[in-house]
Amino acid sequence: FSLLLMMVQGVTAGILVVGIGGNNGVTLLAGQIANRDKLSWETGPGRVSANWFGCLTQIPPRGVHGGVGFQGRYEGLASADKAAIGGWDIRSTKLGQALYDCRVLEPDLVRQVREEMDGMDIMPGVWDPSFIGESQHETALNVVSGEDNSSTRCRLERIRRDIRMWKEKNNVDGHITVIWSASVERPSEAEYKSADELLEAIYDDSNTDDISPSVLYAAASALEGCSFVNGGSQNTLSAAMTSLFEQSYRQPDAPSTSALSKFAPYSSCPAYCLGTDFKAGQTKFKTAAVEYLRALGLSPRVIASSNHLGNNDMLNLTQKKTLDAKMRVKSDIFGPWQEDDLDHKVSVMYTPYIGDEKRDYVEYTSFGFLSSPHTMVTYTRCMDSILCVPLMVDAAIWCDYFVNHKVSPTDAARATAYLFKVPEGGAKGVDPGFFYQMKELDNVMQKASGKEDDVIAMGLSKGIISEEQANALRALSTM
Repeated sequence: FSLLLMMVQGVTAGILVVGIGGNNGVTLLAGQIANRDKLSWETGPGRVSANWFGCLTQIPPRGVHGGVGFQGRYEGLASADKAAIGGWDIRSTKLGQALYDCRVLEPDLVRQVREEMDGMDIMPGVWDPSFIGESQHETALNVVSGEDNSSTRCRLERIRRDIRMWKEKNNVDGHITVIWSASVERPSEAEYKSADELLEAIYDDSNTDDISPSVLYAAASALEGCSFVNGGSQNTLSAAMTSLFEQSYRQPDAPSTSALSKFAPYSSCPAYCLGTDFKAGQTKFKTAAVEYLRALGLSPRVIASSNHLGNNDMLNLTQKKTLDAKMRVKSDIFGPWQEDDLDHKVSVMYTPYIGDEKRDYVEYTSFGFLSSPHTMVTYTRCMDSILCVPLMVDAAIWCDYFVNHKVSPTDAARATAYLFKVPEGGAKGVDPGFFYQMKELDNVMQKASGKEDDVIAMGLSKGIISEEQANALRALSTM
């Protein structure tokens, strides 16, 4: 009944997941059903009830100073309970079965949601076997084929058609965000200087450029007016891709000679291109821990970390071509701090028995007073999907809110920098500190909601300063 009611009333936001049958996708679906139906289930310590803990857009502020929950602080944040969720996968396994197989959630909860999830549609995925590890090839039984797979352009148009049909079928009246949660791809070697060059390469059926599936999903999202979130480590985002998402580029009156006109009709609605690689567990704490060490006045010298788990994502990373993409983003998280003497080492290991439960160990060694060593160690255990799913929810809800409140692409990128290991676009080079990034989010929300009642807002309203100058002053206030 509750699902039927959502269909009749319309949903406030849409989330399309590339890799919906993976651990993240099925955990997201199960979590939404559990919250929507207010389920409870048995665990070892006792009975628990559904909640959205970890999702900053869904939880209210707590404590005297409010904490970090945003639900209730700002009007217009969509409810994840009412969002439409769907997606693509190259595997044909029913989603309820995939949830059971991944062993992320408690059996009593899986039992309650499995039948509904088994009845959900999975759209066939666009894929190129050269971009992912050989371990994924055998199970790729639900892929786009025939005429739709005959060229890069046909694959793009198939994704666009999927988005339009899914939106209509699910009566989505809010913004749609497409999230890459599929296997990490090897880096693409194709480079383009502009959105026109990118679209021309996709349109040319004789083109043999190294265009990855994730690039096609991102480009299709832009053309349909959907935001795209690169939750993986691959180099999907680029200056050319960012330009494609600029609303000024996708104007309805594009010249007939432009590359964009070849893909008409297309959407001129605002949309965002965000990434790269969800900063969910070990890396997120690293940025907070090093931020703490720097705040103490210490000089970080060695960060040696390792993590191991046995899920399908890590299995894919056993191939060097995909591992290189992951190590690039894991090693580059402290770049803007310019800690030239910092020796940062990362190792990842595939251990099948551990499943989705990521276990990581990090040792931090710094110089203190008179260069005396200061060492601390952290050890973390948590299901990887339990860490990632809240970031997927928040990314989609923020995109919906920002579109409705006409937030600029630069502000949207800076506000969501806390979600990613390597923030791209307008957030490139932003301070990596977790608490600094949360301040960026607060600043953008204050501005978007009209609550920014300070001298900067007054200067803007009276024409004393420009938007560029206002952003520069806001950046100073976060330092």
